[in-house]
Amino acid sequence: MVIDPTDLDTTASYKLLIGSILQRAIAWVSTQSTTGVANLAPVSFFTAVSRKPPMVSISLQPRSDGVTLKDTFINIRDTGEFVVNMATLEQADQMHRTAFEFDSGIDEFDAVGLEKESSLLVRPPRVKDSPITMECKVDRIIPMNDGEYVVFGEVVRFHVRDDVYLDSGRIDIAALQPVARLAGDYTVVQSIFSTPLQEDVLASFRSMRAGRLDAHADGYSPIDGKDWSASGATR
Repeated sequence: MVIDPTDLDTTASYKLLIGSILQRAIAWVSTQSTTGVANLAPVSFFTAVSRKPPMVSISLQPRSDGVTLKDTFINIRDTGEFVVNMATLEQADQMHRTAFEFDSGIDEFDAVGLEKESSLLVRPPRVKDSPITMECKVDRIIPMNDGEYVVFGEVVRFHVRDDVYLDSGRIDIAALQPVARLAGDYTVVQSIFSTPLQEDVLASFRSMRAGRLDAHADGYSPIDGKDWSASGATR
């Protein structure tokens, strides 16, 4: 099938992107409003963009109404600061619940029962027990179409849990089990390999479908439900 993206509306284009770019790392972004209210939300349009200085980017869409700016973006725009937290499997449900569209005066840490950890160089708190967090200061904000923005942030401090930071300076990836985004679902990193793989291993995967860790039937997707929206948020 050949698809011309100019024929797609925003929702259809979003579905195609999130089902095709797999798996996506999740920036669990904590911010703080100018009045001191903490905010927390997962963002899967997220990647590294520079080594020195270390820099990351997150892309933010409006709320599910397609117009209202998200608190995450407003806080970043108004304060110039944010924190990227890594979500583990044990934190996955709390991370998912922070995707709901809370009122602006609600502290999502309190709403989902998460403890805060103070940052060193920025005002937004970090997620306590997150194995890796990055304190960031805004480098630039690029407006896109329809109220979408790309935020570039310079990482001014890394916080890495001692047991996953190896003497060689790399991260012990096998000890993390980080959660990533698929389309409407999530996945956890459990398999690691270097190429080439043996032919019998490759053969065993050719007709295999990914298994589910939950009780949903094969083929289920939250995208088909009424609570899903093409905004990266849950209604």
